[in-house]
Amino acid sequence: MSEATWPNPAYFTTSDGLRLAYVDCMPTEPDGSVPLICLAGLTRDGQDFRYLLPHMTGRRLILLDARGRGSSDHADDFTTYAVPVEARDVIEMLDHLDIARAAVLGTSRGGMVAMVLAATVKERLAAVVLNDVGPEIPAGGVDRIMAYVGRRPAAKTHREAAKALSAHLGSDFPDVPLQRWLEEAQTYYEQTDDGLALRYDKRIRDALLAQAEAGPFPDLWPLFMALQGLPCGVIRGENSDILSRDTFSEMQRRLPELEAVEVANRGHVPFLDEPAALALIKNVLDQIE
Repeated sequence: MSEATWPNPAYFTTSDGLRLAYVDCMPTEPDGSVPLICLAGLTRDGQDFRYLLPHMTGRRLILLDARGRGSSDHADDFTTYAVPVEARDVIEMLDHLDIARAAVLGTSRGGMVAMVLAATVKERLAAVVLNDVGPEIPAGGVDRIMAYVGRRPAAKTHREAAKALSAHLGSDFPDVPLQRWLEEAQTYYEQTDDGLALRYDKRIRDALLAQAEAGPFPDLWPLFMALQGLPCGVIRGENSDILSRDTFSEMQRRLPELEAVEVANRGHVPFLDEPAALALIKNVLDQIE
């Protein structure tokens, strides 16, 4: 789905006064299933799930632009770019839409939000799928993220950015054509007269730095274990530097009911239109009672 055909968002206002955007994809022939809330990665927005949409006919999908991302308001206080606050925003969106219970598909940062929801409002969840994220994140992956977050690209056009993405990520995504990287660049960046602009608040970087200065990253394994008893799954990109193979294996050991799949020829993150990823998502959602 191209940017030109992307649906217009709706909005709700959070308890701290931010106007957040979401796209509510209501099927013409709903199948009666619980809605699927899609939560994007750290610097991404609801368009992260544009490749998934054509494969989910019949189910209502709600694609949230988290605070500071996409069409949502930027926060005056950058410290609210924090997983617990973003989890609260999801709950407030559910309340706004009068949704008592939903499934959640969380990519990267969105998966961390999903784990917090499982630990705090489990009764609101029907199922959870984590896309290329777990309770441990390797230092190398964090370093790679910090190298780009909050910084405008050197590329001046979407096509230049696509070529840069292909060069930078091509070894982790060896079968991805340039056209897909162009689509990615068009969702990463907005074209302006003086180059490409970020589609998120650059102060997300400040929030990450402040959180790092505050002390060691908390133990997320208890949050992950809160998924116990829910239909749940995890998707890992074969070449991911955010969800290591050791953590992926340990997640399955600690939570034997966890559905798990590794997507070949993908790094961080799979696009979610890969057959293996789609099969896992549908299998987990089919387990909802």
